[in-house]
Amino acid sequence: MSGILRRLRHRQGPSERGSSVVEVVILAPALGLFLALIIAGGRVAVAHQAVEASAAEAARAASIARTQSQAQASAEAAASASLTNQTTRCISTAVTVDTSGFATPVGTPASVGATVTCQVDLAGLLPGLPSSMSITATVRSPLDTYRER
Repeated sequence: MSGILRRLRHRQGPSERGSSVVEVVILAPALGLFLALIIAGGRVAVAHQAVEASAAEAARAASIARTQSQAQASAEAAASASLTNQTTRCISTAVTVDTSGFATPVGTPASVGATVTCQVDLAGLLPGLPSSMSITATVRSPLDTYRER
């Protein structure tokens, strides 16, 4: 019986011992890079959504304010609070508010805008990726047409 097994084994060719180790050594780095790419994409997508939401909150806060200076201050505070509440990992943030709508006469449709920029931290995720990425969102909100400005 053992002679038959020996002949069958000889006909199958060389042993494949150790081939699974080689496959794992080849596939593990590729799977690691794929996982890091998914994490980087997720981080950018979540940051983009957070920046859009904070720009919307900033524009809304500016549109409720009574003066240009109040609009600027409340928009910056709303954007900062929104990004903090969403635990967005920004290296730096910038908030720009367009309050030129306050200069239009009462009865004329006008709006204010808020632009929020966030530098998202991508350091250490993948070789070849930039260490940070700038994400910007601009949202406009209407001013009450018949409210005193």
